[in-house]
Amino acid sequence: MIWLRIAIGLFVFLELGNVMILYFRPDSKLANAMGYFKAWEKSKSDPDVHEMTKYLVNWVAGTKLIFILLLIVFLFWGDAQTLPVVGAAMTLSIATFFWRLYPSMKDMDQKDQIDPKGYSRTLLWMIVGMIIMFSAATLLAMMS
Repeated sequence: MIWLRIAIGLFVFLELGNVMILYFRPDSKLANAMGYFKAWEKSKSDPDVHEMTKYLVNWVAGTKLIFILLLIVFLFWGDAQTLPVVGAAMTLSIATFFWRLYPSMKDMDQKDQIDPKGYSRTLLWMIVGMIIMFSAATLLAMMS
């Protein structure tokens, strides 16, 4: 069970960083901020589009925060029956990246809409690493 708690803790730590960046430094190229997307800068030329874009960025950050707080509850109060289900749910939810987000990122990367070029591959390997981490931790928790 300890490996699953470690995996959840690492994920919470990483995602808290993402939330802080999205809320307070969305222009940056740290974490998963908007600075990677050339369209973010372009949106600033149209105040209406930029306001909607900022709203969506803050909505994503707020949604991430909800899940982070739920994960913290599971981290501290989850039992041996609940945590493997949480691990499986995390693995599945992270894997949904390949359904819609990665194809879009790859397409934007190929069209030179992301800076630096190749960032979609970096994100791909980060997500693969998270899936492996949660899969392994969940399997270890189920075997113990």
